Amino acid sequence: MTDLQWQNLLAVLRGETLNPPPVGFIIDCPWLPGWCGRDIGDYLSSETLWFEANRRAIETFPGVWFLPGFWSEFGMCTEPSAFGSKCRFPRNEFPFAEAIIKDVEQIADLQPPNVRTDGLLPFMLNRLRWAQPQIEAMGHKIRFSVSRGPLNVATFLMGTTELLCAIKTDPEPTHRLLRVITDYLKQWHALQRETFPTIAGIMMLDDIVGFMGEADFVEFGLPYFRELYDVDVPVKFFHNDAPCAQSIRHYPDMGVNLYNPGVQTSLTEMRRLCGNRLTLLGNIPPRDVLALGKPDDVRHAVKQLLIEATDRSRLILSCGGGIPPGVSTENLQAFIDAARE
Repeated sequence: MTDLQWQNLLAVLRGETLNPPPVGFIIDCPWLPGWCGRDIGDYLSSETLWFEANRRAIETFPGVWFLPGFWSEFGMCTEPSAFGSKCRFPRNEFPFAEAIIKDVEQIADLQPPNVRTDGLLPFMLNRLRWAQPQIEAMGHKIRFSVSRGPLNVATFLMGTTELLCAIKTDPEPTHRLLRVITDYLKQWHALQRETFPTIAGIMMLDDIVGFMGEADFVEFGLPYFRELYDVDVPVKFFHNDAPCAQSIRHYPDMGVNLYNPGVQTSLTEMRRLCGNRLTLLGNIPPRDVLALGKPDDVRHAVKQLLIEATDRSRLILSCGGGIPPGVSTENLQAFIDAARE
């Protein structure tokens, strides 16, 4: 993000209203490689292709806030790789990390990674180090430390079904697992901030929150997220595009001030549930409208969202989640045009 975009983001978080309303999107490997005509494997393994894809998006849509901006990532493999997960990188499919915990008894032996040396973490930082001069030459800065959240990382280490069952059958080992992961993520975010002093935001993504009831979230999610968001930065960004109605009321209390939801709950209802204490980045349907619809469908969805948003404060127009595969330039431009109208 440029300095002006960053200052405008802070203004929105303070409750100020911008005219026209801002447009922002999460972009990463599900969308960027295909949009640029590249395989996912090329995008993830080539610093040059990765940089050029992000640069092209910024120059094609200069008024859009792309979050986190120049996201250095290896799909879902980034965080679990440091624990020793076997990471699979098909040529043009999403990367995947295999589970390493086959039984809850193995959790007792789980060792915290070294965030400076282990897995793909050094490669993620090295890519940003290499790109930083070019990013800043464009007038942008590295603004966010980024990771998946503790519950999401836990599912890659032991499986989604297995984690959700362990919450009920083996709560003590599950807390031990989340403790190790949370300490690891705290160190990882701290290292990103140390490496790039321009970072002034934290972004975490954790859809597993949406698969838990409120009581389970309060016990197994809220305390760990609260620790992770307890850092001295002005932007505390959370993504969960699974259902949020059972947990969104707690997001401000865990420190979040910017939230990217899915489409399961209306803008009006989310604002009611959280007491209008969150800036929302959303939330037209990402797949069914932004990817599969025509430009007129996109314009209609944006206009309907603006009709619902009688209060335009604390709102950044987006889709519900990150930009999915297959979104065309024409549909993104239709979104931007509708916002400006």
